[in-house]
Amino acid sequence: MKYSLVILRYGEIALKSKYVRKKFENILIKNIKFALNNEKIENKIEKERGRIYIYTSKVEPTCNVLKRIIGIVNFSPAVKTDSKIESLSKTSIDFSKKYLKKDISFALRVTRTGNQPYNSQFIKEKIGNDIVNKYGSKVDLTNPDFKLYIEIRSDSSYIFNKKILGVGGMPVGSQDKVLCIIKDKFSILASWYLLKRGCGLVFLVKKDFDLKLLKSFLKKWYIKDDIIFFNESKDFYKKINDLTSKKDCKAIITDFYNLNEENIQEIKQYKKEIKVPTLHPLIFMNENELNEKIKEIGL
Repeated sequence: MKYSLVILRYGEIALKSKYVRKKFENILIKNIKFALNNEKIENKIEKERGRIYIYTSKVEPTCNVLKRIIGIVNFSPAVKTDSKIESLSKTSIDFSKKYLKKDISFALRVTRTGNQPYNSQFIKEKIGNDIVNKYGSKVDLTNPDFKLYIEIRSDSSYIFNKKILGVGGMPVGSQDKVLCIIKDKFSILASWYLLKRGCGLVFLVKKDFDLKLLKSFLKKWYIKDDIIFFNESKDFYKKINDLTSKKDCKAIITDFYNLNEENIQEIKQYKKEIKVPTLHPLIFMNENELNEKIKEIGL
């Protein structure tokens, strides 16, 4: 059975007030649209509380994009049907055809919201029996070869067999902007941690830095660039203060790591000269840890 949509799930956004949740959902959808349109993937997006639905004919390429959008906890390529028992049974049997046979075990994972004339346990028993009768497969609730998820939400239902992990975090642009000073690959890694917290970034880039590295990072994670170049000079701190004011940045990010006496003194100088808070997300990491993380984010 061919997938017809992708279901997205988010984490921290769900804990916000109704107004804030709606605002952050819209930011996440805007970011998804930007990424999909950038890859020329046609899409239609709908949402309800706790879920975002992407309808597209290019489900697999869409999933590849969603793995790189900050703010998504996990997602599932799925098929949609209504919430009538007959529809649920038929769609579940058709969906399972590709995966089940007599020597393959399975389990159903059913969730339900809304007012239906049945409960989740009834659906498990009813559809489980229908699948056993159709394919002769055995039920194994502990360690099944195949898991079939049925998510019933009011009048619509969604059937899928996997949950693909996303990046997590908060949608980029949902928090204040910060200024990131880019001198090397560790600076880019430092910016990653603020991106995951939802901050918009302005990049202050040293003129002799390999800009291709930063550009490839931004392209990979679908981040819009806002890049300014600088040379280290006597008025460096003044330039930072001017930029944070002009760009409305609420903090700056540095790439100090492996804390020692030398960078402690430099941190003190930043705190003395800079008018906004300075953030040091790498400060307690050693170089081995940093290099492992750099590989993870594709630098």
